[in-house]
Amino acid sequence: MTLNITEPIKSQVMDFFQYFHTHAEISMKEYNTTVFIKKKLDELGYKTKTFDDCPGVIGELGSGKPVVALRADMDALWQEVNGKLQANHSCGHDAHMSMVLGAAMLLQQTNLPEGTVRLVFQPAEEIGQGALELCKRGVLDDADYFYGVHLRPVEETKDKRAKPAILSGACRTIKGVIEGEDAHASRPHLGQNAIEVASSIVSELGHIHVNPMVPCSVKMTNLHAGSATNIIPGHAEFTLDARAQSNEVMRDLTQKVERVVRAVGDCYGVRINLKMSHGSPAAVSAPEAIEIMGEAIKDVLGPENYDPPMPSSGGDDFHQYAIKYPHLKSTMLGLGCDLKPGLHHPYMTFNHEAMFAGVSILATAILKTLEKAHH
Repeated sequence: MTLNITEPIKSQVMDFFQYFHTHAEISMKEYNTTVFIKKKLDELGYKTKTFDDCPGVIGELGSGKPVVALRADMDALWQEVNGKLQANHSCGHDAHMSMVLGAAMLLQQTNLPEGTVRLVFQPAEEIGQGALELCKRGVLDDADYFYGVHLRPVEETKDKRAKPAILSGACRTIKGVIEGEDAHASRPHLGQNAIEVASSIVSELGHIHVNPMVPCSVKMTNLHAGSATNIIPGHAEFTLDARAQSNEVMRDLTQKVERVVRAVGDCYGVRINLKMSHGSPAAVSAPEAIEIMGEAIKDVLGPENYDPPMPSSGGDDFHQYAIKYPHLKSTMLGLGCDLKPGLHHPYMTFNHEAMFAGVSILATAILKTLEKAHH
């Protein structure tokens, strides 16, 4: 059975999107978003749960086994748009929330088999913290299946097409602090130039070698140093972005980054302190979940618009759940939507009507999962 989105739900999805897009909130600050989603789920008759010390909403429909969960990430990026720094939904999380709320409406109107539908509206995906926070709160302790969704760039998946799994890579943020001594610009021998230290780190990162069969990268994405034109700064703060297509290569890459930074610090005679984020692991997807999502795509879009799973260089903390709960059968829907010029671009655009297909695919996948459990 295919669950097709109705015209009233389409209208609601567009209203949801307009609200989320114009009321964007950054990671771990999604409090108004939490209030909005809880209110909508309460109105639909879902049992809801929120947390005193963390944004996010859990909504439940039905009871018993299996427990089939569906996740939407809530946070926006802090980004310069038209010369102004602001919270900006350039990663599609506004669309993800809108689609999951649309699926909530469609499922609420359907005579579902026995089982529990659990909606997980998760904060802080962009900083790799939200999934870990919700894991601590046990939101999927008893879940059997777990689905997610992410808009895909046009280079990866074309409009009106979809794939049943996003094979994301691992990613990690590494923050560093260079602690040297300032010096007068006319007396460089009396201090250590933190900008030169950072430059050496950038140069040496290019000489790191790991398994060449696995795509990976590490680069400096942030550097702050200096306060006056005639002072050589001894202090600097920087950020590295590390990515790898496998968790094993990420471990190797991280160890070699630490070794490079230690060596540069020793060379210049400065302390360099590093702080590693948890980051997001590479995808851990389950064949059973991928098969069900694939069936839903073919039912809604037609077999000719099905794309097979493909590796993606982007990361997502969705995969933290599968590592925390090895029994969990999980996958993310990759939805084609003519997304240009790319994710995280401040002026990212996509075909908003693609959300309607996303609603139907997600709701159909959940229905199929519940039906299969009772056959």
